[in-house]
Amino acid sequence: MPQTDRCIDGGGHGHVRTTFAVVTSAVLLLAGCSSFNDASEEQASSSSSSSDAPAAPAAEVTLSVEDGATDVSPVTPLEISVTGGELADVAVVGADGSAVSGKVKDGADGDAALWSAKKPLDYGTRYELTATATNADDKETEATASFTTLSPTTVTTPSIGPLGGTTVGVGMPIRVFFDQPVTEKAAVERHLKVTSTKRTDGVWNWVSDTEVHFRPSDYWPENIDVTLDADLYGVELADGVWGEKDRSVTFSVGEKHVSVVDAKKHTMKVYDGGKWLKTFPMSAGSSENPTRNGAHVVLESFADITMDSSTFGLAADAPGGYRTDVKYAVRISNNGEFVHAAPWSLASQGRENVSHGCINLSTGRAKWFFDYAQPGDVVEVRHSIGPKLSAKDGDIYDWAIPWDEWKAGSALK
Repeated sequence: MPQTDRCIDGGGHGHVRTTFAVVTSAVLLLAGCSSFNDASEEQASSSSSSSDAPAAPAAEVTLSVEDGATDVSPVTPLEISVTGGELADVAVVGADGSAVSGKVKDGADGDAALWSAKKPLDYGTRYELTATATNADDKETEATASFTTLSPTTVTTPSIGPLGGTTVGVGMPIRVFFDQPVTEKAAVERHLKVTSTKRTDGVWNWVSDTEVHFRPSDYWPENIDVTLDADLYGVELADGVWGEKDRSVTFSVGEKHVSVVDAKKHTMKVYDGGKWLKTFPMSAGSSENPTRNGAHVVLESFADITMDSSTFGLAADAPGGYRTDVKYAVRISNNGEFVHAAPWSLASQGRENVSHGCINLSTGRAKWFFDYAQPGDVVEVRHSIGPKLSAKDGDIYDWAIPWDEWKAGSALK
């Protein structure tokens, strides 16, 4: 008994504390085991839940061109729509298996993506389009279509004036000439783009079914560059007639040369950029052959030329007819009107109008004007008893047409 008492009185507390610590550790160990087992069960449950999740639905790919389609435009972008995924790749190959270089423009707000060839597709050629999309699980869906581009009956390339690299005066319109009548004028006009280093309000006007002109409301600004991009490849001009290729022409507009012929005062005043340079006495067309009123455009110049009245229907040996060698002749219309040297009418120059419609100058003055003038310069004829310049007088009577009437000649109303 005394030993037991010591044991209780002496080291008893230490023994109890030790025992408590052991018990506590065991409890914690059991608690830890319980916690570990719970986590394992949660992970297992989570893993089981994940493996049981349904797969994402496959992406759907829709192509604008149907498999086997024919008469497909070689320039219109191909549309690719994707539902339930994202567009991953687009490939176009030719009939020989060669890849066609192109680029994809993503659609905005759910719109279809657009694939465009780097260079236009060829006419009458078979191609294969393949588009690939991926869904939320990165699984691929593919859509394929073979198609053939349209085959024109005829292809054509229009002529354009002024020529690229040339310098012209402020009155020269842009002129596009077609080999045959154009019925799809609006479509053609949309693909004739004019830009200039100084912007203008220019508009196209169909002067005929085979010819369209472009000019501003007033003369061109001087000292600018003008570019016409005629992107007519893939454009139908008429039934079965398509543009053969695209063309781009850049020309310059030089100094502003405008001369004013006053048939009543018998004078010709020459201006450079609005600055008066010279006033020449001259003789215009007689009452039998009056000069046309309106803004004429310099077309070409000849140091020597033989003028023959038979070219406009009057025999050289008929009354009033002629065949004469002329110096320093500057053509200002296609009806036979020139500014030229006329030493035979020197006594009438500055006094009366005696010519067959031309502007007669002395030889020295005609030489000066010949050296000064450039194609596209303007010669405005005023106060003549003759009619106004019109389509009957050649292919450049553009400035004689009032602006509102000119704009009405566009196919793009």
